[in-house]
Amino acid sequence: MLANGITLGIKKEGTSPYIILKGLKEVPELGVDPEKVDNTTLEDKMKHSELGIGDPGDLAYKFKWENEGENSTYRTLRNVSDTGETVSFEQTFPDGTKFHFDAQCSVKVGGGGVNAAIEFTLNLGLQTDIEVVDPA
Repeated sequence: MLANGITLGIKKEGTSPYIILKGLKEVPELGVDPEKVDNTTLEDKMKHSELGIGDPGDLAYKFKWENEGENSTYRTLRNVSDTGETVSFEQTFPDGTKFHFDAQCSVKVGGGGVNAAIEFTLNLGLQTDIEVVDPA
């Protein structure tokens, strides 16, 4: 399956449905890498470890720059970032698999150069676990 067609939706508490954010160019890996916790005793001949809590890593989404209207993706996300509120996100794969999570966000405008498209990055700080919803 190609990544083409992945969408990212956002909604504030008490609203419905998710609003699809336009101009999505790149999505991060979703999931966790559990920390390996050393649990070796003095009697052991090799290291023993257990898996600890997970780290989702950096959740950074890249978007095409567009700021021509009050409902543009950049302004929508910048407004959420400015308030510091926690909002709900829904990432949907082309096969219908959905990932739900709540996060706080920050927005950063990328640099530019000759023949380079201007982008902005949405960085998320997870506030909930990521819930996976399989397609029907």
